Amino acid sequence: MPVLQIEGDDFILDGEPFRIISGGLHYFRVHPDHWADRLRKARLMGLNTVETYVPWNLHQPRPDTFRLDAGLDLPAFLDLAAAEGLHVLLRPGPYICAEWEGGGLPSWLLADPDVRLRSQDPTYLAAVDGYFGHLLPPVLDRLATRGGPVLAVQVENEYGAYADDTAHLAHLAALLRRLGVDVPLFTCDQPADLGRGSLPGTLATANFGSQSGRGLAALRAHRPTGPLMCSEFWNGWFDRWGAHHVVRDPAQAAQELDELLSTGASVNLYMFHGGTSFGFTNGANDKHTYRPTVTSYDYDAPLDESGDPTEKYEAFRTVLAKYAPVPPEPTPARGPKLTAPGIALTETAPLFGSLPLPDAPVPSERPLTMEQLGQDFGFVRYETVLPAAGPALLEVEDVRDRAQVFVDGQPVGVLERERHEHALALAVPRAGSVLRLLVENQGRVNYGPGIHDRKGLLGGVRLNGAELTGWTNQPLPLASLSGLAFTGGAGPVVGPAFHRGTFEVDTPADTFVHLPGWTKGNVWVNAFHLGRYWSRGPQRSLYLPGPVLRPGRNEITVLELHAAPTARTVDLRAAPDLGPTED
Repeated sequence: MPVLQIEGDDFILDGEPFRIISGGLHYFRVHPDHWADRLRKARLMGLNTVETYVPWNLHQPRPDTFRLDAGLDLPAFLDLAAAEGLHVLLRPGPYICAEWEGGGLPSWLLADPDVRLRSQDPTYLAAVDGYFGHLLPPVLDRLATRGGPVLAVQVENEYGAYADDTAHLAHLAALLRRLGVDVPLFTCDQPADLGRGSLPGTLATANFGSQSGRGLAALRAHRPTGPLMCSEFWNGWFDRWGAHHVVRDPAQAAQELDELLSTGASVNLYMFHGGTSFGFTNGANDKHTYRPTVTSYDYDAPLDESGDPTEKYEAFRTVLAKYAPVPPEPTPARGPKLTAPGIALTETAPLFGSLPLPDAPVPSERPLTMEQLGQDFGFVRYETVLPAAGPALLEVEDVRDRAQVFVDGQPVGVLERERHEHALALAVPRAGSVLRLLVENQGRVNYGPGIHDRKGLLGGVRLNGAELTGWTNQPLPLASLSGLAFTGGAGPVVGPAFHRGTFEVDTPADTFVHLPGWTKGNVWVNAFHLGRYWSRGPQRSLYLPGPVLRPGRNEITVLELHAAPTARTVDLRAAPDLGPTED
């Protein structure tokens, strides 16, 4: 592959002026069996480059563990991009935002109460040094200087929206160089943050979704020379629970793209294909109110969540053809979809008592956070004994993020961080009753100062003003459901429980799991964790990639946190329901 160079106001590739026409495609949000298909569709739309973040928290889930396997095989993804004739913009963080859990920063960093993320804090820098030391060696052969597809590498991510410590950015850039990254480096920031987030001697780029003239003017004012590039052209947006499904008119987005390209600038569409935040990996925002992001990362992108071209794909392809060659092949057809209505979930296993636990409960005087327990995702079950019977007021200092409260196994209420809830009135039937709180991590904050987002119960818990002590803390990461003790029966089930059923498939294909009548929980198919559902919406279905299925018998498991419907069935449908859009 040719090497990208910067000469004056131009990118130069193979001796000729070059315009980067890129689109976001996160390998970790796409089933690896679909990588080649999505990359092919990127080329057919007219892209010459794809961009991807790298999620530190998945690649290094613990300080002594580093993964580059299966869906995290970044070298394999880069090789597939090269085979498709695409260049790559690599954005390794360490912080990525991306509406991803914790902005990609691993939760184990937060086990240190004094850690200062995204700073020159020695503890943080040592962790970053270790991360890049693992990540970069397998990637170096994929740099363009060694014949690979990676044209350029980003330093941090929108740092100007967080801080203005140029020394920190310089440290990261020097680390990349020291470890062998010899392609151009770049930063990206929103126009108002360019002065805080750019780094002298490094290409600065801007992020915006409209008013390209204003955004590029701000970039040129900040950097009088150098190529102009919008490194995140926001052609859609993400959704949060309890809001509407955000869409952007294809014609309007295409017009904005046309205006941007007419200036001669380079572009990276954010996103070309959003994909899915499978499992527990969605992030959250907190601008004085905590707002978790939904499972789907469809993003109203040119390729939808299941990889099918949308109206926006056609509109963008038409615009791109004005500025660069577009392959002559027709627009790819929509893929086949599987349907299976009324799948009965006939077996049940209570969450409490039937799930084999890898670790014993941890005793403590005050509740411990997930990070203190060495836990990334999932739930923590907290228990203590109540001293006396009678009416009582339970006060919890800080719930991160949602606590279901039980007394002697009976549900008595819910406390939600999002609703700023801290107190609950309840009746204690007897002295010695057991208070249980099931606390869910609904996604660590991925943007702004709130990224120091520890989970579980933070601070004290009081009953009628007196602090409760003598706790047991049981991590429930739900990384594996093997060994669950299921039983049959169709009676009512109240409280958190797993429900399991099977269905037959002739030919596997993509589909969408719909859960009418269910309230809140998670879904697994053949042990693959699809993500969260919640009747609060807007999302009311979960994408199920075809490669997860197999010919013959397949198994679906639903964890319902509240009460399952009387008719415990789910549907596989050909289309998603991402919720109503704003009028």
